[in-house]
Amino acid sequence: MFDTAIAGSLPKPAWLAETEKLWPQWKASGAELAQAKLDATLLWIKAQEDAGVDVIGDGEQSRQHFVHGFLEQVEGIDFAHKVEMGIRNDRYKAMVPQVVAPLRLRGRVHATEARFLRAHTKRRIKFTLPGPMTIVDTVADRHYGDRMKMAMAFAELLNAEALALQADGVDVIQFDEPAFNVYLDEAATWGVQALERAAQGLTCKTAVHICYGYGIQANIDWKNTLGQEWRQYEKVFPALAASRIDQVSLECIHSRVPAELMALLKGKDVMVGVIDVANEAVETPEDVADTIGRALQYVPRERLIACTNCGLAPMSRAVAEAKLRALAAGAALARQRLGV
Repeated sequence: MFDTAIAGSLPKPAWLAETEKLWPQWKASGAELAQAKLDATLLWIKAQEDAGVDVIGDGEQSRQHFVHGFLEQVEGIDFAHKVEMGIRNDRYKAMVPQVVAPLRLRGRVHATEARFLRAHTKRRIKFTLPGPMTIVDTVADRHYGDRMKMAMAFAELLNAEALALQADGVDVIQFDEPAFNVYLDEAATWGVQALERAAQGLTCKTAVHICYGYGIQANIDWKNTLGQEWRQYEKVFPALAASRIDQVSLECIHSRVPAELMALLKGKDVMVGVIDVANEAVETPEDVADTIGRALQYVPRERLIACTNCGLAPMSRAVAEAKLRALAAGAALARQRLGV
């Protein structure tokens, strides 16, 4: 009861890349960089196990960015001529690659990382992929001319990689869709359709992560415009409840999301965010257990997974390690409070 997991990313060590940045520059190249990425992955596998986390991830140590790490293996995308584009409905600007031709995979994308992760822990493992709608929102379209059409094209590629990840021994495949909290009407219709296409044929656990973004200033500023109640989840949760996706990851602690919205996910496992990624103050086990207790008013205990609100990539390594320990200790305290 109350398994623990991370949403996805973890900070990169200083010897691998720039620290506390969302788009860090690598410190090496070629074979040296490839080895450094695996070394960092091993470091975080051990850190998660030592903290007591139940479902282990690779911390996205081999990816500069959670979306572009997938796109680098896709034909039809021009990385040489990036353009500036507004992301998440112009919340912030970024230099993004352009889709200039039909999309095709060059081959496997994350085989090395997934197999390395599987080989180095006996615990269940989760692997994260960007969701189709969020990819569409993070590239410039110069070919398809239609966001839904391009999302379905990306969904087919994601599905091919997801099926291969399942064969690599991955227990949970998660698609990250922060765009679902921005394009609400589209998310509830073609966004969920594209998500289901990406997960088609999977027999392992499938998950979608919907957050309000990393703890960067642009996201913090945006949250301050959303009022006293954040009800974006209200639009997409019913569509997800009717979908084939098994698990939904959401923000909870230190957010203004009304807890009762979790009841809209009846029949799904709910990864409740009990660790804040926008605040370096480390939660106490009591904080985590209290958040779990509030969620239990709307989520059956057998369906609640304690998780982080979002990725921890832009945080310091020391703070992230402390938050992992708080995550596991808080879940243990919640079990103790319930006498299980």
